[in-house]
Amino acid sequence: MPTSRHERALRRAGFCAVAGVDEAGRGALFGPVFAAAVVLDPERPIRGLDDSKQLDPERREVLAGRIRERACAWAVGAADAFEIDHLNILEASRLAMRSEE
Repeated sequence: MPTSRHERALRRAGFCAVAGVDEAGRGALFGPVFAAAVVLDPERPIRGLDDSKQLDPERREVLAGRIRERACAWAVGAADAFEIDHLNILEASRLAMRSEE
């Protein structure tokens, strides 16, 4: 899993905006899969960020508010059950990461 070490390396290589991406819904039997991408300002770090699945629901809510307050940019994409059935869950997750709703 990429960490801030990866982000720092990309910034040293000249990238100014590095997005973190996470998905949710891959484990569900029915329904869509969602993905979110967020670009954070390295000058305004958010303590405690981690894979959302590693956090308890209360901590996720607190961090979600901080992300919305401090994010330079963010987007959410989804792939529906039809796309999952036709592509497979991995490709549908990738589709969600490339799309924006």
